Amino acid sequence: MKILLLCWRDTTHPQGGGSERYLERVGEYVAAQGHEVVYRSASHTDAPRRTKRAGMVCERAGGKYGVYLLAPLAVLRHRPDVIVDTQNGVPFFARLYAGLVGARTILLTHHCHKEQWPVAGPIIGRLGWFLESRVAPRVYRGAPYVTVSEASKADLVALGVRPDDITIIENGVDPVPDALPELPPDDFTHVATLSRLVPHKRIEQAIDAVADLDGVVLDVLGGGWWEDKLREYAAPLGDKVIFHGHVNDAYKHAVLARACLHLMPSQKEGWGIAVIEAAQHAVPTIGYASAGGLRDSIEDGVTGRLVRDEAEFREATRALLADATARSILGAEAQRRASRFSWEETGRRFSEQLS
Repeated sequence: MKILLLCWRDTTHPQGGGSERYLERVGEYVAAQGHEVVYRSASHTDAPRRTKRAGMVCERAGGKYGVYLLAPLAVLRHRPDVIVDTQNGVPFFARLYAGLVGARTILLTHHCHKEQWPVAGPIIGRLGWFLESRVAPRVYRGAPYVTVSEASKADLVALGVRPDDITIIENGVDPVPDALPELPPDDFTHVATLSRLVPHKRIEQAIDAVADLDGVVLDVLGGGWWEDKLREYAAPLGDKVIFHGHVNDAYKHAVLARACLHLMPSQKEGWGIAVIEAAQHAVPTIGYASAGGLRDSIEDGVTGRLVRDEAEFREATRALLADATARSILGAEAQRRASRFSWEETGRRFSEQLS
Protein backbone atom coordinates (compact mmCIF):
# COMPACT_ATOMS: atom_id res chain seq x y z
CA MET A 1 0.00 0.00 0.00
CA LYS A 2 1.18 3.51 -0.81
CA ILE A 3 0.53 6.20 1.79
CA LEU A 4 0.94 9.95 1.38
CA LEU A 5 1.27 12.01 4.57
CA LEU A 6 0.49 15.70 4.09
CA CYS A 7 1.72 18.13 6.74
CA TRP A 8 2.71 21.79 6.67
CA ARG A 9 6.10 21.07 8.33
CA ASP A 10 8.39 18.25 9.39
CA THR A 11 10.64 18.04 12.43
CA THR A 12 13.61 19.51 10.54
CA HIS A 13 11.67 22.75 10.12
CA PRO A 14 12.67 25.47 12.63
CA GLN A 15 9.02 25.66 13.73
CA GLY A 16 8.37 21.93 13.77
CA GLY A 17 6.86 20.51 16.94
CA GLY A 18 4.93 17.68 18.51
CA SER A 19 2.32 17.25 15.78
CA GLU A 20 5.07 16.79 13.20
CA ARG A 21 6.83 14.28 15.40
CA TYR A 22 3.58 12.34 15.75
CA LEU A 23 3.10 12.03 11.99
CA GLU A 24 6.72 11.13 11.38
CA ARG A 25 6.65 8.36 13.97
CA VAL A 26 3.48 6.99 12.42
CA GLY A 27 5.10 7.12 8.97
CA GLU A 28 8.21 5.34 10.21
CA TYR A 29 6.13 2.60 11.82
CA VAL A 30 4.04 2.04 8.70
CA ALA A 31 7.14 2.03 6.48
CA ALA A 32 8.66 -0.65 8.73
CA GLN A 33 5.57 -2.77 8.03
CA GLY A 34 6.53 -2.82 4.34
CA HIS A 35 4.34 0.00 3.00
CA GLU A 36 5.56 2.80 0.74
CA VAL A 37 5.35 6.08 2.66
CA VAL A 38 5.89 9.64 1.44
CA TYR A 39 5.87 12.53 3.94
CA ARG A 40 5.16 15.80 2.10
CA SER A 41 5.76 19.15 3.82
CA ALA A 42 6.95 22.70 3.17
CA SER A 43 10.49 23.41 2.03
CA HIS A 44 12.89 25.44 4.15
CA THR A 45 16.51 26.50 4.01
CA ASP A 46 17.72 23.89 6.51
CA ALA A 47 16.80 20.78 4.51
CA PRO A 48 17.10 19.41 0.95
CA ARG A 49 14.06 18.88 -1.19
CA ARG A 50 14.08 15.10 -0.82
CA THR A 51 15.54 12.82 1.85
CA LYS A 52 14.93 9.33 3.13
CA ARG A 53 14.69 8.36 6.77
CA ALA A 54 13.73 5.08 8.43
CA GLY A 55 12.32 3.76 5.15
CA MET A 56 10.14 6.84 4.60
CA VAL A 57 10.65 9.36 1.80
CA CYS A 58 10.45 13.00 2.94
CA GLU A 59 9.62 15.56 0.26
CA ARG A 60 9.61 19.32 0.76
CA ALA A 61 8.04 21.81 -1.66
CA GLY A 62 6.36 25.19 -1.34
CA GLY A 63 6.45 27.63 1.49
CA LYS A 64 4.00 28.69 4.20
CA TYR A 65 1.07 28.75 1.78
CA GLY A 66 2.59 27.13 -1.31
CA VAL A 67 2.80 23.76 0.43
CA TYR A 68 -1.01 23.65 0.31
CA LEU A 69 -1.24 24.72 -3.33
CA LEU A 70 1.28 22.10 -4.44
CA ALA A 71 -0.32 19.20 -2.56
CA PRO A 72 -2.60 18.15 -5.47
CA LEU A 73 0.48 17.74 -7.67
CA ALA A 74 1.99 15.40 -5.08
CA VAL A 75 -1.21 13.34 -5.10
CA LEU A 76 -1.21 13.11 -8.91
CA ARG A 77 2.47 12.23 -8.96
CA HIS A 78 2.48 9.55 -6.27
CA ARG A 79 -1.05 8.17 -6.80
CA PRO A 80 -1.38 6.93 -3.20
CA ASP A 81 -3.91 4.46 -1.87
CA VAL A 82 -4.41 6.49 1.32
CA ILE A 83 -3.83 10.16 2.11
CA VAL A 84 -3.41 11.39 5.68
CA ASP A 85 -4.37 15.05 5.59
CA THR A 86 -3.00 16.86 8.65
CA GLN A 87 -5.10 19.80 9.79
CA ASN A 88 -2.79 22.23 11.58
CA GLY A 89 -5.47 24.88 11.61
CA VAL A 90 -6.34 24.36 7.94
CA PRO A 91 -6.28 20.99 6.19
CA PHE A 92 -5.02 20.38 2.66
CA PHE A 93 -8.60 19.57 1.61
CA ALA A 94 -7.21 16.46 -0.03
CA ARG A 95 -10.63 14.83 0.01
CA LEU A 96 -11.64 17.19 -2.82
CA TYR A 97 -9.05 15.76 -5.22
CA ALA A 98 -8.19 12.34 -3.78
CA GLY A 99 -10.82 10.81 -6.03
CA LEU A 100 -8.70 11.67 -9.06
CA VAL A 101 -6.42 8.78 -8.12
CA GLY A 102 -8.95 6.69 -6.20
CA ALA A 103 -7.35 7.41 -2.81
CA ARG A 104 -9.03 7.31 0.59
CA THR A 105 -8.44 10.20 3.00
CA ILE A 106 -8.04 10.37 6.77
CA LEU A 107 -8.04 13.72 8.53
CA LEU A 108 -5.54 14.02 11.38
CA THR A 109 -6.00 16.97 13.72
CA HIS A 110 -4.37 17.52 17.09
CA HIS A 111 -6.60 20.32 18.31
CA CYS A 112 -8.79 23.18 17.14
CA HIS A 113 -7.09 26.54 16.68
CA LYS A 114 -9.78 29.05 17.61
CA GLU A 115 -7.59 30.62 20.30
CA GLN A 116 -4.50 30.78 18.06
CA TRP A 117 -5.95 32.28 14.89
CA PRO A 118 -5.90 35.94 16.12
CA VAL A 119 -2.07 35.79 16.07
CA ALA A 120 -2.27 35.51 12.26
CA GLY A 121 -3.89 38.95 12.02
CA PRO A 122 -7.51 40.02 11.57
CA ILE A 123 -7.91 38.94 7.94
CA ILE A 124 -5.95 35.66 7.87
CA GLY A 125 -7.22 34.85 11.36
CA ARG A 126 -10.88 35.16 10.41
CA LEU A 127 -10.36 33.30 7.14
CA GLY A 128 -8.43 30.51 8.85
CA TRP A 129 -11.06 29.99 11.54
CA PHE A 130 -13.81 30.04 8.89
CA LEU A 131 -12.02 27.32 6.91
CA GLU A 132 -11.33 25.27 10.02
CA SER A 133 -14.72 25.60 11.69
CA ARG A 134 -17.13 25.83 8.76
CA VAL A 135 -15.58 24.54 5.54
CA ALA A 136 -13.43 21.62 6.71
CA PRO A 137 -16.21 19.84 8.66
CA ARG A 138 -18.39 19.94 5.54
CA VAL A 139 -15.68 18.76 3.16
CA TYR A 140 -14.76 15.90 5.50
CA ARG A 141 -18.29 14.97 6.59
CA GLY A 142 -18.42 11.18 6.95
CA ALA A 143 -14.65 10.77 6.52
CA PRO A 144 -12.53 9.14 9.24
CA TYR A 145 -10.86 11.52 11.70
CA VAL A 146 -7.96 10.81 14.03
CA THR A 147 -7.21 13.04 17.00
CA VAL A 148 -5.12 12.65 20.14
CA SER A 149 -7.33 13.37 23.16
CA GLU A 150 -10.89 13.39 24.46
CA ALA A 151 -10.68 17.18 24.69
CA SER A 152 -9.80 17.52 21.01
CA LYS A 153 -12.57 15.10 20.09
CA ALA A 154 -15.06 17.24 22.00
CA ASP A 155 -13.89 20.34 20.09
CA LEU A 156 -14.41 18.55 16.77
CA VAL A 157 -17.87 17.38 17.78
CA ALA A 158 -18.73 20.98 18.67
CA LEU A 159 -17.85 21.90 15.07
CA GLY A 160 -20.27 19.32 13.73
CA VAL A 161 -18.07 16.25 13.25
CA ARG A 162 -19.91 13.04 14.09
CA PRO A 163 -18.47 11.35 17.20
CA ASP A 164 -18.47 7.93 15.52
CA ASP A 165 -16.16 9.27 12.80
CA ILE A 166 -13.44 10.21 15.30
CA THR A 167 -10.79 7.82 16.62
CA ILE A 168 -8.53 8.89 19.48
CA ILE A 169 -4.93 7.71 19.13
CA GLU A 170 -2.76 9.28 21.78
CA ASN A 171 0.80 10.47 21.29
CA GLY A 172 3.65 8.14 22.06
CA VAL A 173 6.98 9.09 23.60
CA ASP A 174 10.59 8.26 22.77
CA PRO A 175 12.59 6.30 25.33
CA VAL A 176 14.99 8.28 27.49
CA PRO A 177 18.48 8.07 25.92
CA ASP A 178 20.80 5.59 27.61
CA ALA A 179 23.48 8.18 28.35
CA LEU A 180 22.74 11.72 29.47
CA PRO A 181 25.33 14.51 29.74
CA GLU A 182 26.30 15.61 33.22
CA LEU A 183 25.18 19.14 33.94
CA PRO A 184 27.38 21.28 36.18
CA PRO A 185 26.06 21.28 39.75
CA ASP A 186 24.80 24.50 41.29
CA ASP A 187 22.86 25.59 44.35
CA PHE A 188 19.65 26.50 42.52
CA THR A 189 16.25 24.84 42.31
CA HIS A 190 15.50 24.21 38.63
CA VAL A 191 12.12 24.44 36.96
CA ALA A 192 11.75 23.61 33.26
CA THR A 193 9.45 24.46 30.40
CA LEU A 194 9.72 22.50 27.15
CA SER A 195 7.92 24.14 24.26
CA ARG A 196 8.00 25.85 20.91
CA LEU A 197 8.49 29.55 21.55
CA VAL A 198 5.39 31.06 19.99
CA PRO A 199 2.82 33.43 21.55
CA HIS A 200 0.07 30.92 22.37
CA LYS A 201 2.49 28.87 24.49
CA ARG A 202 2.53 31.86 26.90
CA ILE A 203 6.04 31.23 28.24
CA GLU A 204 5.82 34.69 29.81
CA GLN A 205 3.61 33.16 32.49
CA ALA A 206 6.26 30.57 33.36
CA ILE A 207 8.79 33.41 33.66
CA ASP A 208 6.42 35.37 35.90
CA ALA A 209 5.77 32.31 38.07
CA VAL A 210 9.43 32.10 39.15
CA ALA A 211 10.33 35.79 39.00
CA ASP A 212 10.08 36.45 42.74
CA LEU A 213 11.10 33.00 44.01
CA ASP A 214 14.54 33.06 45.60
CA GLY A 215 17.00 30.46 44.37
CA VAL A 216 14.75 29.24 41.54
CA VAL A 217 15.94 29.11 37.93
CA LEU A 218 13.72 28.53 34.88
CA ASP A 219 15.22 26.43 32.08
CA VAL A 220 13.49 27.17 28.76
CA LEU A 221 13.95 24.35 26.25
CA GLY A 222 12.98 24.96 22.63
CA GLY A 223 13.03 27.69 20.04
CA GLY A 224 10.70 29.63 17.78
CA TRP A 225 10.00 33.00 16.22
CA TRP A 226 8.84 34.50 19.55
CA GLU A 227 12.19 33.83 21.24
CA ASP A 228 13.57 37.36 20.89
CA LYS A 229 10.46 38.77 22.54
CA LEU A 230 10.79 36.29 25.40
CA ARG A 231 14.46 37.07 25.91
CA GLU A 232 13.60 40.75 26.08
CA TYR A 233 10.81 40.00 28.56
CA ALA A 234 13.12 37.95 30.78
CA ALA A 235 16.15 40.27 30.54
CA PRO A 236 15.42 42.13 33.83
CA LEU A 237 15.70 38.79 35.68
CA GLY A 238 19.25 38.18 34.50
CA ASP A 239 20.45 34.58 34.92
CA LYS A 240 17.20 33.51 36.56
CA VAL A 241 15.88 32.44 33.14
CA ILE A 242 18.11 30.32 30.89
CA PHE A 243 17.23 29.90 27.21
CA HIS A 244 18.76 26.66 25.93
CA GLY A 245 17.30 26.85 22.41
CA HIS A 246 16.93 23.75 20.24
CA VAL A 247 18.93 20.96 21.85
CA ASN A 248 19.47 17.26 21.19
CA ASP A 249 17.41 14.63 22.98
CA ALA A 250 20.12 13.69 25.46
CA TYR A 251 20.63 17.27 26.64
CA LYS A 252 16.89 17.88 26.75
CA HIS A 253 16.39 14.89 29.00
CA ALA A 254 19.33 15.90 31.19
CA VAL A 255 17.69 19.29 31.82
CA LEU A 256 14.30 17.67 32.48
CA ALA A 257 15.88 15.16 34.86
CA ARG A 258 17.46 18.00 36.86
CA ALA A 259 14.17 19.88 37.17
CA CYS A 260 11.82 19.40 40.07
CA LEU A 261 8.80 20.85 38.25
CA HIS A 262 7.64 21.34 34.64
CA LEU A 263 5.53 24.38 33.73
CA MET A 264 3.23 24.36 30.69
CA PRO A 265 1.19 27.58 30.54
CA SER A 266 0.08 26.94 26.94
CA GLN A 267 -3.24 28.36 25.82
CA LYS A 268 -4.08 25.26 23.76
CA GLU A 269 -2.66 21.75 23.40
CA GLY A 270 -3.97 18.70 21.62
CA TRP A 271 -2.14 16.47 24.09
CA GLY A 272 1.21 17.72 25.38
CA ILE A 273 4.13 15.40 24.60
CA ALA A 274 6.33 17.53 26.86
CA VAL A 275 4.14 16.53 29.83
CA ILE A 276 4.98 12.87 29.28
CA GLU A 277 8.66 13.56 28.59
CA ALA A 278 8.95 15.38 31.91
CA ALA A 279 7.01 12.57 33.58
CA GLN A 280 9.60 10.06 32.38
CA HIS A 281 11.87 11.67 34.99
CA ALA A 282 9.20 11.76 37.71
CA VAL A 283 8.71 15.49 37.14
CA PRO A 284 5.07 16.65 37.48
CA THR A 285 3.56 19.36 35.26
CA ILE A 286 1.41 22.38 36.04
CA GLY A 287 -0.87 23.47 33.18
CA TYR A 288 -4.28 24.94 32.41
CA ALA A 289 -7.49 22.90 32.43
CA SER A 290 -8.75 25.20 29.67
CA ALA A 291 -5.88 24.17 27.38
CA GLY A 292 -7.82 21.15 26.14
CA GLY A 293 -5.54 18.16 25.76
CA LEU A 294 -3.71 18.84 29.00
CA ARG A 295 -6.81 17.51 30.73
CA ASP A 296 -5.87 14.17 29.19
CA SER A 297 -2.08 14.20 29.54
CA ILE A 298 -2.21 15.51 33.14
CA GLU A 299 -4.31 13.77 35.77
CA ASP A 300 -5.13 16.64 38.09
CA GLY A 301 -3.90 16.00 41.60
CA VAL A 302 -2.43 12.64 40.55
CA THR A 303 0.36 13.33 38.02
CA GLY A 304 0.36 17.13 38.15
CA ARG A 305 -1.87 20.14 38.61
CA LEU A 306 -4.49 21.73 36.36
CA VAL A 307 -5.33 25.32 37.21
CA ARG A 308 -7.97 27.84 36.13
CA ASP A 309 -6.10 31.14 35.84
CA GLU A 310 -2.70 32.78 36.10
CA ALA A 311 -3.07 33.46 39.82
CA GLU A 312 -3.63 29.75 40.44
CA PHE A 313 -0.74 28.93 38.12
CA ARG A 314 1.64 31.01 40.22
CA GLU A 315 0.25 29.72 43.50
CA ALA A 316 0.49 26.07 42.39
CA THR A 317 4.10 26.65 41.33
CA ARG A 318 4.97 28.23 44.65
CA ALA A 319 3.15 25.54 46.66
CA LEU A 320 4.72 22.56 44.90
CA LEU A 321 8.21 24.05 45.04
CA ALA A 322 7.75 24.35 48.79
CA ASP A 323 6.44 20.79 49.22
CA ALA A 324 8.96 18.13 48.23
CA THR A 325 6.70 15.33 49.46
CA ALA A 326 3.80 16.38 47.25
CA ARG A 327 6.14 16.72 44.27
CA SER A 328 7.54 13.26 44.91
CA ILE A 329 4.08 11.66 45.05
CA LEU A 330 2.90 13.41 41.90
CA GLY A 331 6.17 12.65 40.10
CA ALA A 332 6.06 8.95 40.94
CA GLU A 333 2.54 8.64 39.56
CA ALA A 334 3.48 10.68 36.49
CA GLN A 335 6.43 8.38 35.79
CA ARG A 336 4.26 5.30 36.22
CA ARG A 337 1.71 6.65 33.77
CA ALA A 338 4.37 7.73 31.26
CA SER A 339 5.50 4.11 30.93
CA ARG A 340 2.18 3.32 29.22
CA PHE A 341 2.92 5.40 26.14
CA SER A 342 5.08 4.46 23.15
CA TRP A 343 5.30 5.36 19.48
CA GLU A 344 5.12 1.65 18.72
CA GLU A 345 1.57 1.54 20.11
CA THR A 346 0.63 4.81 18.42
CA GLY A 347 1.90 3.50 15.08
CA ARG A 348 0.16 0.16 15.51
CA ARG A 349 -3.20 1.76 16.23
CA PHE A 350 -2.86 4.28 13.41
CA SER A 351 -1.95 1.56 10.93
CA GLU A 352 -5.30 -0.08 11.68
CA GLN A 353 -6.99 3.06 10.39
CA LEU A 354 -5.00 2.86 7.14
CA SER A 355 -5.95 -0.69 6.23
